[in-house]
Amino acid sequence: MKAITVVPGRPDEVAISDVPEPDRTHGSLLVEGRLLGICGTDRDIVDKGYGVPPPGQERLLVGHESFGTVLEADEDSGFAPGDLVAGIVRRPDPVPCGPCSHGEWDFCRNGKYTERGIKGLDGFGSERWRIEPEYAIKLDPSLGDRGVLLEPVSVLAKAWEQTERIMTRFSWKPQVVLVTGAGPIGLFAALLGVQRGLEVHVLDLNDSGPKPGLVADLGGTFHTGDVRDIGVEPDVVIECTGAGSLVYALTDVVGAGGVICLTGISSGGRTITVDMDTTNKEMVLENTVVFGTVNAGRGNYEQAADALAKADPGWLDRVITRRVPMSGLAADALHKTEDDVKVVVDLHA
Repeated sequence: MKAITVVPGRPDEVAISDVPEPDRTHGSLLVEGRLLGICGTDRDIVDKGYGVPPPGQERLLVGHESFGTVLEADEDSGFAPGDLVAGIVRRPDPVPCGPCSHGEWDFCRNGKYTERGIKGLDGFGSERWRIEPEYAIKLDPSLGDRGVLLEPVSVLAKAWEQTERIMTRFSWKPQVVLVTGAGPIGLFAALLGVQRGLEVHVLDLNDSGPKPGLVADLGGTFHTGDVRDIGVEPDVVIECTGAGSLVYALTDVVGAGGVICLTGISSGGRTITVDMDTTNKEMVLENTVVFGTVNAGRGNYEQAADALAKADPGWLDRVITRRVPMSGLAADALHKTEDDVKVVVDLHA
């Protein structure tokens, strides 16, 4: 069968390879891969050498934003042929650490976890793949191809879950959220904010293309420019860019008792001068919380599936701005254009 394989850090070695059919030792569910989402992590694997192939392999079968149809399932698996599914990315470490031993692999403390298509395990970028039932998420059939959005939405489901846990430290409830960055992660942060009944604002550098319209059609307000000048004092910030200067500025903007959730990672290489003494004083006096979050647990995938089922299907369709055939991956999907939001690969084209 055909699969997308790479040598991390060698862009000229992205290939559509012939690989063996997936072995049952990789999971009792056999899935026909339909679509594969592409994100910045995939581009970093190819261009910057992020990611690790399975032991003994030079090439990594990439892809962690999965979506497919069950072909084979054991009777006691909870799945049946025809079910739409997506796969959970992370697996617990073999030691295991405390969180991993309790099924909280997204909080792994020793870094020995593995991830499908990223670290130590082949991914979902193939015509067929296998998965263990406990790491598969069944999707509402009405979602159709929109199910490929599950993995990135799960990241924001976790971000919101952790933010809301922190906000329970006092009785007041947040009303205004600012999302910084209007890529897929930012748009899904805004979607989940709207579903919570909050006033949603989104800040991005680029006011052209589909992003402003997508924010407006959620009922949110789109902004560009300096975050200090947009006239918003948010109770919650979901930061999706990883830009250090912006993260620092957010500590001046967020309201007293506010929470800043960091979901973005920058490419690095930029240096800024900051007055940490003043920032520390302000954060202490205003009970500000800044925290980071990565990956997602099974419960967050289930929350994401519910959020997608509630969302406007037409809006989700517009988030997927390009569908690229597997054969065109190297030339197209891994090179983002100005008008791209979410690019997906058709694994059977």
